[in-house]
Amino acid sequence: MDRGNRSLMVMRVSEIHRQLLPHRSVVVLVFRQDGKLYLQKRSHKKNVFPGRWDISTCGHVRPFEGTVDTAERKLEHELNIRADRLKFVRHLAATPGTGFEFTSLYALERVNEQVEPNPQEVGEGYFYSAEEIQYLVREFRELLTPRLVYLWEEGIPFPVWESV
Repeated sequence: MDRGNRSLMVMRVSEIHRQLLPHRSVVVLVFRQDGKLYLQKRSHKKNVFPGRWDISTCGHVRPFEGTVDTAERKLEHELNIRADRLKFVRHLAATPGTGFEFTSLYALERVNEQVEPNPQEVGEGYFYSAEEIQYLVREFRELLTPRLVYLWEEGIPFPVWESV
């Protein structure tokens, strides 16, 4: 991607990250009926931030794949959720805080079904209130991914829910 989010070439994600090149990603915030946000604990098998708590699900957009398709793919692959009611929230610019990712942010609201994480991708998961996440960010930042901390500090997760 160039600075205007225009595709220039296809590269391996590991190489894109190594060179800190801008690229596309998707984040999906999964909210339960009571407004709590699902956080996943990344599998210890992950190359990047293994064992840390992260946002509900996220992933890189594949070549010729749309962001909604990516969001649906990641929800199904990581959390075994088939989504048909994703809400687009906003785009985030590629900055150091986003890992140089042009991020499309979606929300899946009022989930009633049980989340069954894929053990190859997700160690465990839990629905947290805003107060609980605030405490985690303040007291246990080293257990969280930089993406989760960045989104929280930008005020992104719960204003999404409050605006519904």
